[in-house]
Amino acid sequence: MSTRRKFLKDAALASGAVGTAALGAAHIYAQEPKKITWRLQTYAGPALAAHVIKPSIDAFNKVAKGEMEIQLYTADQLVPTGELFRAMQRGTIDAVQSDDDSIAAPVDVSVFGGYFPFASRYSLDIPVLFEQYGLRKIWEEAYGEVKGVTWLGAGAWDPCNFATVQPIRSLEDFKGKRIFTFPTAGKFLTRFGVIPVTLPWEDVEVAVQTGELDGIAWCGITEYTTVGWANVTKYFLTNNISGAWIGSYFANSERWAEVPEHLKELFKLCMDNSHYYRQYWYWGGEAQIRVEGKKLELTTIPEAEWKTVEDEAKKFWEEIAKTSPRCQRVVDIFKKYNALMAEAGPPYRY
Repeated sequence: MSTRRKFLKDAALASGAVGTAALGAAHIYAQEPKKITWRLQTYAGPALAAHVIKPSIDAFNKVAKGEMEIQLYTADQLVPTGELFRAMQRGTIDAVQSDDDSIAAPVDVSVFGGYFPFASRYSLDIPVLFEQYGLRKIWEEAYGEVKGVTWLGAGAWDPCNFATVQPIRSLEDFKGKRIFTFPTAGKFLTRFGVIPVTLPWEDVEVAVQTGELDGIAWCGITEYTTVGWANVTKYFLTNNISGAWIGSYFANSERWAEVPEHLKELFKLCMDNSHYYRQYWYWGGEAQIRVEGKKLELTTIPEAEWKTVEDEAKKFWEEIAKTSPRCQRVVDIFKKYNALMAEAGPPYRY
């Protein structure tokens, strides 16, 4: 009986010690979760990033409460924009905000990122095309074929207008103009004599001042004013070649997989918040600065002459459609959507 009592006592003490140790270990683990840190680079320079992404990233970091921190870097700060996709694949950076075109994404649909000529008329066209007309599924399909990078979603930015040193009042005035623009937009504009120029974002202002550039076709008047390019150009062409830039968010696939589901949802909500902010910031700014702005003189190419550019865009669409069956599907969606908008009439199309 004495031996039995001693055995039970020793067993109780041992189990209590093990339980205490286990509880202590659990307590230590709960107090020291591994913090996730991302480096995200945007296409935008500091003045522009303050609007197109920084508020949403600040909100994410605040709500994440130390579980995750996103460190934001601006255009070319860590990696040249044209190398962003490969850098993200390698894990040099964790995430990117840009258009597919500028970062040389190795997918056939990258040609539609940025400014695909006349694919949209207004910024609201972009979310409708992605969420109601099937572009989201096509983009997910395309990036599903690429290892190492996950496409997270797209949104709309501003229209693509010209800001130039000399006025553009006819198609003839485009000839020989050295213009900073996006790859696909530049390819299209060569049909009218434009010479596309690629430069680091931060070098654009000086390049206009030194005469290396004759102008810019990179944004609308809100951005020209915000980033300072309206200070070195004189004229703003009201005709645009696209109603809205298509930009996306991307992440290194391994790093995205490490993020807990609740933080993934938080990041997506912050993406949507950024998309919403831009809708009213650009829409209001484009109108207000045209009317009240003092830095740029407005010029316009007559509608009958500008139709030449719109007609040429249709030929450009057909050429791109032939490059892959998936590109054909995208072009078919653009055709269907724009035909429906035209038939709907004002305010959808005039």
